[in-house]
Amino acid sequence: MGILTRILHIETSTKNCSVSISENGSLLHTKELNTGGYSHAEKLHPFIQDCLNDSNVSIKDIDAIAVGKGPGSYTGLRIGVSAAKGLCFSNDIQLISINSLEILATSCQIDEGLIVPMIDARRMEVYSAIFDKDHSWIRPTEAEIIDDNSFSQLLNQHTIYFLGDGAEKCKEVIQHSNANFIENAFPSAKNMIDIAYQKYLSSDFEDVAYFEPYYLKDFVVTPEKKKS
Repeated sequence: MGILTRILHIETSTKNCSVSISENGSLLHTKELNTGGYSHAEKLHPFIQDCLNDSNVSIKDIDAIAVGKGPGSYTGLRIGVSAAKGLCFSNDIQLISINSLEILATSCQIDEGLIVPMIDARRMEVYSAIFDKDHSWIRPTEAEIIDDNSFSQLLNQHTIYFLGDGAEKCKEVIQHSNANFIENAFPSAKNMIDIAYQKYLSSDFEDVAYFEPYYLKDFVVTPEKKKS
């Protein structure tokens, strides 16, 4: 039997709390929950343990932990990255990070056109990027406010597939015959496997002590309204 590479994957950038374990680039087990709210603080560690148990793997057998680094929910990212860093530090495991928009894009399989993953920010703002049909980067991550002119030049030339919780609120604004919206798509740990395995093979690791989530924007605390 050859060398086995086992990777634990964690994705918490949106309301989808997602964990998976892979072996040599193949999925062993996955567990995720999206209830429409953030359940990461309660669910993440039990999900990790369930995936380990159901895969007959212990944390000592894990060679690397891959985490969705964002952009996305400040709270979700903080919980996921903190869990990944804690497990890596205490068990001397390598840390891999993957852009959450790239994870989302890999869930979309197309023959022609462009893929635009969108993660919800505030109001009509989204975090987005652009990928080709092979999931190669065309445009890097940006925070942008969506209006009826958004992506208009690209839509005149390409079929575009929009997906993610950020795309849901753009349906009524981006109206073009070349615009396609894929519903109920979220970054998932099961879509991290290929990227994480290639990063492991090329020793593309993070410094556990100094790694921070990719928030893209500063976290803004909404002040409480004064009581009258």
